[in-house]
Amino acid sequence: MQQAPAAPPTPAHPLWNAPLGSQARSGEVARELDRIGDKVREGRRITPEEALYLHERADMLTLGLLADHVRRAKHPEPLVTYIVDRNLNPTNVCITDCGFCAFYRRPKADGAYVLPREEIVSKMQELADLGGRQVLMQGGHHPYLKSDWWCELFSDLRARFPQINLHALSAPELDHLSKIDKRPVEEVLRDLIAAGLGSVPGAGAEILVERVRKIIAPKKTTTERWLEVHRRVHEAGLRSSATMMFGHVETTAECIEHMTRLRELQDDTGGFTAFACWLMQPDGVPEEHIYPERKTPSVYLRMQALARIYLDNFENIQTSYVTAGLKMAQVTLSYGCNDFGGTMLEENVVSAAGCFNLAPIQ
Repeated sequence: MQQAPAAPPTPAHPLWNAPLGSQARSGEVARELDRIGDKVREGRRITPEEALYLHERADMLTLGLLADHVRRAKHPEPLVTYIVDRNLNPTNVCITDCGFCAFYRRPKADGAYVLPREEIVSKMQELADLGGRQVLMQGGHHPYLKSDWWCELFSDLRARFPQINLHALSAPELDHLSKIDKRPVEEVLRDLIAAGLGSVPGAGAEILVERVRKIIAPKKTTTERWLEVHRRVHEAGLRSSATMMFGHVETTAECIEHMTRLRELQDDTGGFTAFACWLMQPDGVPEEHIYPERKTPSVYLRMQALARIYLDNFENIQTSYVTAGLKMAQVTLSYGCNDFGGTMLEENVVSAAGCFNLAPIQ
């Protein structure tokens, strides 16, 4: 007998509406927002409870002004940074079966691939010819491609393109390599770094709360392991980025818990270069039936501003123009963001869910 599909989870805020500016002009709410706002403007760290209060009670303009204040304090120069790069996925084979991912294929399934070396080199050459400085390279959890395959690839690419940083292999991928190699992740990192690994992307974090991970990615690296791998990356001398995918089955408090875990690790290591968040893209993913409709841009903007305010030890907050679109990305520059990330000459993962907002190189 065929098992019935799981019922959609209860939305985090089924009747939630953004607060009105008029509610923050007088009374107890206004006094509390002023108190928290004073802490932000004075450069003092706010608590998780205060962050949740801001998200639930502050109107969009108040959040934006606070986020912009923090951004200008950290980056007083009127500059927005970016890097010429591309996303390159050497394989789409993955055995983690994340229900929110429309990109991956099981081994031997239709559409499963491992790119020939000459095709990878051709893509890298195209990037180099355009003045590219970095390639984001991820490949899911392939059951047969061990760390020696990646080391050989990195060594070849570093020899051919020494000017391009290999920003590659997320924490779950590194954890996966550790498992199939049957050796500690520190040893895997040692060999990958010797081969040319330059930095590590923050993918695979989704929401760093086990309740959420058990729903959306039960086979993926746990919260503690994701954080532990990044700690080992930082201890090995590399920097990494941090991410958050929200707008699905999580609550706002769980988003703040996610950011708290990142903030605590950043206090310890200082190894994160930037934080980026984006709304989940539910169209056409394997378990589309369990996810709510795609959230609105205002939900994204509110969380982006809160991230700048709360992640006080992150220098860079990156916008997500690929999922939010260029116009909204421009708006986020007044809501705390200072970095546009990469040009992404190629992007395959969120594009598989029907989201395609790449910016052409001029």
